[in-house]
Amino acid sequence: MVMVSRLPKNAALGSLPSTKRRPGQRGPLPTYGKARLDLAKRAGQPRGWQQRECVQYRQRVHKTVKVFLATWRPAGGIIQVVLVAEPDGWRAYFSTDPSLSARQVLELAADRGALEETFKDLKEVWGAGQQQLRNVQANVGAFNLNGWLYTAVEAWAWPQAHEQLVDRRASPWDKEERRPSHQDKRKALQREVLRAETQALLQQRPGGEGFRDRLERLLGFALQ
Repeated sequence: MVMVSRLPKNAALGSLPSTKRRPGQRGPLPTYGKARLDLAKRAGQPRGWQQRECVQYRQRVHKTVKVFLATWRPAGGIIQVVLVAEPDGWRAYFSTDPSLSARQVLELAADRGALEETFKDLKEVWGAGQQQLRNVQANVGAFNLNGWLYTAVEAWAWPQAHEQLVDRRASPWDKEERRPSHQDKRKALQREVLRAETQALLQQRPGGEGFRDRLERLLGFALQ
């Protein structure tokens, strides 16, 4: 199984092991090299940087990268290291498959980041995993329902304009441009549901049949 992830800046990397046997040497060849590699020093060297094009988060971007092989004990042997120069510094990624290109490593790392962000939203926004039900099947069903709710909100928000998804009237000092979070999308859908329910309620005669039920449902939405 290939693993691609962020590499800690203080990772204790080693050089590549020798592939030649010394005269009379027995046993397996070494897995790790003896020389220590410093990521900060590698990133600080001006030579070796290259331009690579990749697709991250549905956008085609150009990255300045430096690629080399190393050994790392937590990964169990040889890894492919990809240093990326960013405006705020440098980042390091690794792959347990040394044959992957820098483009593949960067795209897989972005895909993993998107998955981690999805799980974060499922836990923080929908409370996935916090349900305490009577049996395992019920808990599995609750987690599955959280996933469907997340998907429904994202599907509804997909064609919506940015202005409709982000409401900062309560914090006019926050003018920084950023993409809508899943919580922003969820709140936007809640506003849309409340607006539709309110308009439907205003079209009915007070005290008429179904007015009280719709009013109770509207209050239930507002209190969630």
